[in-house]
Amino acid sequence: MNINPFDILKNAQKIQEQVGSMQERLALISVTGSSGGGMVEIELNGKMEVLSLRISPEVVDPNDIDILQDLIAAALEQAMEKIRERINSELGAMAGGMGINIPGLTGAL
Repeated sequence: MNINPFDILKNAQKIQEQVGSMQERLALISVTGSSGGGMVEIELNGKMEVLSLRISPEVVDPNDIDILQDLIAAALEQAMEKIRERINSELGAMAGGMGINIPGLTGAL
């Protein structure tokens, strides 16, 4: 069985282009999750980035809402970044040091 290294490179480039295209499409997706009958809502895009966070005034002191929303959004962003890093680490280990690197592959996660 002959394997042409140029075919491998061509396929890797095609996959990289598809990943880039997918990341662009993911940025356009938007979903909202809620709890407490809509008292708390969070909106994310397809790249798992926090677009907005809303807390109903009935849940907390209205003077604290802005700070609480910012703190929750920041904590969520930090947790998702840690997940991305962990996934990158796991994928790197899975590749076994074969030098496989598709930039942006987990950027959408």
